[in-house]
Parts: sequence; C-alpha cells; structure tokens
Amino acid sequence: MGFKKNIFLPLLFIAQLVSAQKEGSIRATVDKKKILIGEPMVLTIETELRGSSKLIKIDSIPHFELLKEPKIDSSSGNNTVKISVVMELTSFDSGHWVIPSFALTKDIRTDTIPVDVVFSDFDPTKDYNSIKDILDVNVTKKKFPWWWYAAGGVVLIAVLIWLARRKAPVVVASAPKAAISPYDDAIKELEQLERNKPAAKLYYSKLTDIFRLYIYRKKGILSLQKTTDDLVVQLKDLNLGKEQFDKLSQSLRLSDFVKFAKYVPAEEDDRTAFRDILQAIKTIEQAEIK
Repeated sequence: MGFKKNIFLPLLFIAQLVSAQKEGSIRATVDKKKILIGEPMVLTIETELRGSSKLIKIDSIPHFELLKEPKIDSSSGNNTVKISVVMELTSFDSGHWVIPSFALTKDIRTDTIPVDVVFSDFDPTKDYNSIKDILDVNVTKKKFPWWWYAAGGVVLIAVLIWLARRKAPVVVASAPKAAISPYDDAIKELEQLERNKPAAKLYYSKLTDIFRLYIYRKKGILSLQKTTDDLVVQLKDLNLGKEQFDKLSQSLRLSDFVKFAKYVPAEEDDRTAFRDILQAIKTIEQAEIK
C-alpha cells in the first residue's frame, strides 16, 4: 500500500480570495457514506475562484488514510480559476467519523461529511450449509458356497498353530516422552517467531496460527479453518475483559489486512499485535489455573 496509518495528506494547495468583495465557491463530495474497513472511497473537492488569490494547504483527515496520490485538475478563463482535487481514501478505524469542513475563506466553506466505517455483517446463528436428509441404501448380500467357509476355517486354524509355535519377541517398553503443554508450546513458538522475524505477511500469518492452535488445544475451539469473524464470536465465551477482548480482536483483524488486503504495517503495529496475542494467551492460562 505504501501509506501508513494516520499519514498526513500531501500539501494540496487551493486558492483563497484576497478581497472580501470578490466571490468564490468550494464544494466537497464523497462517492459513499458507509464503507467496510479497508474499503476505498473517493473524496472530491471542487473550487471556483474569481479575482486574485494566494495558496493555502489542506490539513490531514483524522481516522482516514490516503491510498493514492491525489489527482489535481485546474482550468482558468475570464478571470476565473477552477481547481478539482480527487483523493482515494480508506479507514481501518471502525466507527462513525466526520470529514471536516474545508474553508476557502472565513465565510465560504464546505459542509462536513459523515462516514460510517463498519465490519462486514456476520450472523452467528446462520448455518454454513444446508443439511440434507440421510438417504437409505439397499444392501444386497452376496451368498458364497459352503466350501468357501470350510476352506477359510482350515487356513485360519493353520495360521493360529503357526503363530502359537513362534517364540514371542521380548518387547522393551521405552519411557514415554513428556508432552509439552499448549501454553509452553505457544510461548516457545512466539519467542522463536520474534527472534527470527520473517516478512510482514508470513509474520502475521504465523502469529495468528500460534494463537489459533493454542486456543484449539487449550479450549477445544475449532478455529483453524474458521474466519477471523467466526473466531472472534467464539472468543466472547472466554470472559476476557472488554478492553483486552477489543485489543485481541483488532490485532486478529489487522493480520487479515496484512495477509489479504496488502496493508503494510508499521513496526508499532507489529509490537502491538504481538503484545496483545501474548497477553491474551497468558490471561487464558492464568484463568485456567485459578
């Protein structure tokens, strides 16, 4: 992606009127007011100026990130300048956010634009696949002549006699190996992952796999083949604190953005995701001991 979270927009310049008696206009629009996390949206700012002008910059937009370099078009004629700025944005913060007003002068400004950033809808009560009735199968037994059974009996007796005459070998039982606990295994894998840190996509994939395997071995939660939304629903039964549950859910979803949405995480994202998953494993283990 190339842009990091909370990145400042490039210095986009539009003209501002110098004389209060001269008129101008500015308008901001978006192509959608509700997006999924990571889904792109287009913000367009159109400015029309008449008279002399000077340059000002547009501030960054909280909770939104710039995906591409903005497209800027301008035209002029009859002492009028028209400027169009098209920006492709997205957000990884769920919630109800507002794109602020852009001011041309003190009295000429755009309206604010509300945008909802949501997760994909998920219905935990809905079955994955429809269940079909069991079909009865007619089985036809094949009959064999009596001498087949007689021949089989003779062969069986001969084998038993041969086995009885053989000297049974002495079997030396080896000492059973102590099985490593799910917790110790998870901690060992996390330490190794942090020590030999691979590229971002593989790092986040291994990080979530370690947590999924631990939760399966410790709690029997079948999460290895489930989506992150499925897993988050099952994790609600673990009675984690709300703050810790929200942090764990966000880190698991961040892993999906890295693996599937080509999101490039910062080093702080890596440290946060690692810490949240490690603390969740420790909390679950301590609750089991109590």
